[in-house]
Amino acid sequence: MPRFRRPRSPAALARRVAAALLAAVAVALALRPGPPAEGAGPQPQPVVVAAHSLDAGRPLAAGDLALARYPPGTAPAGVVAEPDLLVGRLLAGPVRAGEPLTDTRLVGPGLTSLLPDGQVAAPVRLADLAVAGLVRTGDRVDVLATEPGAGEAGTLASGVRVLAAGGSGDGPTAGLLIVAVDTATAARLAAAATSATLTVSLPPP
Repeated sequence: MPRFRRPRSPAALARRVAAALLAAVAVALALRPGPPAEGAGPQPQPVVVAAHSLDAGRPLAAGDLALARYPPGTAPAGVVAEPDLLVGRLLAGPVRAGEPLTDTRLVGPGLTSLLPDGQVAAPVRLADLAVAGLVRTGDRVDVLATEPGAGEAGTLASGVRVLAAGGSGDGPTAGLLIVAVDTATAARLAAAATSATLTVSLPPP
């Protein structure tokens, strides 16, 4: 006689279904990507900043520099990531604590990027350091020259923009301005510097 299999009990069927579901869940968990590795994703950008307020014309020392970290894409252009690269460089103007030290804040090639077409960077050494201390990078000034024995000063350049101001300290750039002028004016400034006393006035904006 043929033998008939006894039907499975509902409890046994439920156990088999549960086991199959658990196996499917285990496979899905095994195939799911793991969490991102620690440190993955955009990292903060290191930026060299002034450790404290600094005067113009000061040679930078290691103690003048600190390293800040900016969120990706927020640091200004021209920043430096390693403090050692700036040690010994001269500041083109005064800098406040925490300010990023970009290439345009330093005496060097970065300043020429600020020149309009047809202009050059010309030095002007002021005789009066007190006057030099009043001038800031970005100011517009009139450059005046007084020849020996002259009763009054003559104007060599009007409304020229200051690219860098050496301030009134005792460093090598004290009293030195770098101004943006055309080549003819640069030649007049260079000639006057050999004999005349140079100063500046600040015209109204």
